[in-house]
Order: sequence, then structure tokens, then C-alpha cells
Amino acid sequence: MDYPSTTEEEEVKELMHGKVKTLYDTDDAQTVLIKYEDKVTAFDGKMVDFPESKGATCCLISALLFEKLASSGIKTHFLELPSLNTMLCKRLTIYPVEVICRNIAAGSIVKNTQGLTEGQFFQPPIVEFFLKDDAKGDPLLTEDRVRLMGVDPKPLREQALMVNDQLQVLFTLMGIDLVDFKLEFGYDAHGDLFLADELSPDSMRLWKKNTKERFDKDLFRKDEGDIVEAYKYILQKLRQFA
Repeated sequence: MDYPSTTEEEEVKELMHGKVKTLYDTDDAQTVLIKYEDKVTAFDGKMVDFPESKGATCCLISALLFEKLASSGIKTHFLELPSLNTMLCKRLTIYPVEVICRNIAAGSIVKNTQGLTEGQFFQPPIVEFFLKDDAKGDPLLTEDRVRLMGVDPKPLREQALMVNDQLQVLFTLMGIDLVDFKLEFGYDAHGDLFLADELSPDSMRLWKKNTKERFDKDLFRKDEGDIVEAYKYILQKLRQFA
């Protein structure tokens, strides 16, 4: 199979250009190529920066985590890495729903829930659904509303909790609290469910145990440090323990 190199991308059909990733067609109808860009955004694109090697770092982290989950029987769209910042993936139809799994209170749930304080542990974890629509502000959805969209939330919830169980074990070995994370799912031509998108500090909150030192995109949101160095620390730890 032919994969687009960094010098060939303009000759390859671009299927979708997202905030920090670009999706390309391949010569195989069942696969796509995802390029991770050296770009970071926050607050629906209102904050933007272009840190060098950020794309490759997120791509490598995602690949390691997808491989770890696949070894536990969780289906993911990841196939292989043609290069440091490109990922060959199974072609899927993506559900228009983002699934958030929360182990510790942080971010919007603290802001929007009376009585919650940052750092409060959830037992069992909380699973939430959001409409995947930046123009509408990605609003929170009830499970009934998810069903109205023609999507069954039950397998998405079950898969999210399975992913959480596996990641919690791994990050605990690394000395990291998995605070929360976002997942996207899709289905293939046979209707089978797969974990899609990415798994990186761009889509999760990671705190060092006991100190709450951040290793995620909140460093950029709050202007508290170098996200690339933080992400590389997570990559280094994953290579030790994954």
C-alpha cells in the first residue's frame, strides 16, 4: 500500500481537516491515513499554538495506548504507523457523540455541578455524552437524547468503562492519576464498534499522583508550562510500562 509522505500530501485526497489532525484517503477503501499536526488549540479554537514535535508525540502516545487496549480485546481503529506523525487506521463511520469518562472532578463538571470541588474522586466513574458539534458548543446530552439521534448509548458506556479499567491500571503503574478522558467511537462496514480518534494528553487530564502536577492540555489552557515536554514525559513513561 502507498502512504502519503510529508512531501506528497498535496497529491493525496484530503478527506477532513480537523483542529489538530488531517484525514487522508488511501488506495485501500477500508483504510484512512491520519496526520497529527504540530498544533494545539483550546476553547473551540480561540487559543492556538504550533509547538514543534507535538504532533509526533501525540501520535506515538496514541499508538501505544491503542496497542495496549487491543491486547486486552478492545477493538480500535489503529493499524500501524507509516511515520512518526501519521497513523494508518480502519475506515469508520464516526458517531456524532463524544464520550467522557471521569474518575476525578475537574474542568466543566466542577464548574457546572453544585457542590463539587476539583480533585474529588468518583466511585464509580462518571460517563457523560456530548454532541460532537463545535458550532453548538458540544452540549451535554442525556442518554435519552443520544437514543433520539439513533445511537445506542449502552455499548458506548460499556466500552468507555472497559477502556477506563485498562488505562487506570497502566497510568497507576506510571505514578499518574487518570483524571478524565474523551473517547470517540465508530462502526465499520459490518456494523462492528471500534474505538476511534486519539488517546493522548490532548484528550485526557493526567496528574502526577500526590502533587497534581499536570501533564495534559490544561498546561496550554492555563498557560502553566510546556505541553510538549509534559507529553514527552508521558511518552517516556508509556515506553517503560505499556
